Amino acid sequence: MEKISVIVSCYNEEKSIPLFYEEMERVSKDFENIEFEYIFVNDGSKDETLNVIKELRSKDNKVRYISFSRNFGKEAAMFAGLEAAEGDYVTLMDADLQDPPKLLKEMFDAIKNEGYDSVATRRVTRKGEPKIRSFFARMFYKLINKVTDFEMVDGARDYRLMTKQVKDAIISMKEYNRFSKGLCSFVGFNTKWIEYENVQRVAGETKWSFWKLFKYALEGITAFSTAPLALASIMGILFCLISGLFIALIIIKTVVFGDPTSGWPSMVCIMIFLGGVQLLSLGVIGQYLSKTYLEVKNRPIYIVKETEKKN
Repeated sequence: MEKISVIVSCYNEEKSIPLFYEEMERVSKDFENIEFEYIFVNDGSKDETLNVIKELRSKDNKVRYISFSRNFGKEAAMFAGLEAAEGDYVTLMDADLQDPPKLLKEMFDAIKNEGYDSVATRRVTRKGEPKIRSFFARMFYKLINKVTDFEMVDGARDYRLMTKQVKDAIISMKEYNRFSKGLCSFVGFNTKWIEYENVQRVAGETKWSFWKLFKYALEGITAFSTAPLALASIMGILFCLISGLFIALIIIKTVVFGDPTSGWPSMVCIMIFLGGVQLLSLGVIGQYLSKTYLEVKNRPIYIVKETEKKN
C-alpha cells in the first residue's frame, strides 16, 4: 500500500491543529488503498502545541511529531519533516488550513494519472491581506524572476505534493540558508500548478510580520542570484564615469569663467549621495558575506529535542 506523508510546520498552533487533523481525516477517506502519516513539526512553540500533538498521537498512530529544542524557523521545520517522511508521496501544508486539504485528491490524481512529478499551488487572490503587503509580494516575484535563471510563480505557496524522487532532490541540498520556493523551482521536474482563492486562517494569528517577510524576500534573492553584486559593480563604474565628466566640466568652468567656489551646496549633496551608494554596495556585499559565513560554520539546520520515537 502506498503512503502519503503530510508535513505540518507548527509554531503556536494549539487551536488550529485539532481542526486540521479533523479535516485531513475527512479528506483521507477520498483515497483508496492509500495510507497516511501526519508529521507535525513543533518549531519551538510557546503554547500547548506539543501537548495537543501528543494527545493526537495517543489516539492515532498515524500521527508523528518532531519537536525542536527552540524556534529554528519554518524553513528548518519543513526540511526536518522532509527528512523524516517515509511516504511514497510527500506534501507540505500549514496547520491553519490556509492550504485547503480538499485539493489534495486533485493533486494526487495529477501525479498518478497525468505523469507529473509534483503538483504545486498558488493563490490567485490575496483577499484579506494588507494591500501594502500584497503590493510588495507582487514586486518581489517580478524582481526575483528577472534576476534568476528559473521561474518562481507569483502567489506560490509551500503547499505542494511531490514524489519521493523530488523530495530526495530537495533534501540533498543541505544549505543552511534555505528558501524552499526557490529550491523547489531549482530542482525542476514536471510540475503542475493549481490555483485557488485565498483562504483565511481558521484560528490563531499569522506569525509573518512585514519585517519578517522582507527579510525572507532578501533571503530568496541572495540565495538564488548574484545580480545585486553585479548591480553594485555597475553602479560603481557608472558613477566613476559621471564623476569624471563632472570634474571635466568644473575644470572648464573654472578656466573659462573663473568661478571655482560656486556650487558647493550641490557638491555636498553629490558627496552624500555617493556615500549612500557606497554604503548600499557594502551592504549588498555584506549580505552575501554573511550567508557565506553561516554556511562555512556548518551548523545543523535544526536540533531535535524529542520525537514520537524518542521522548
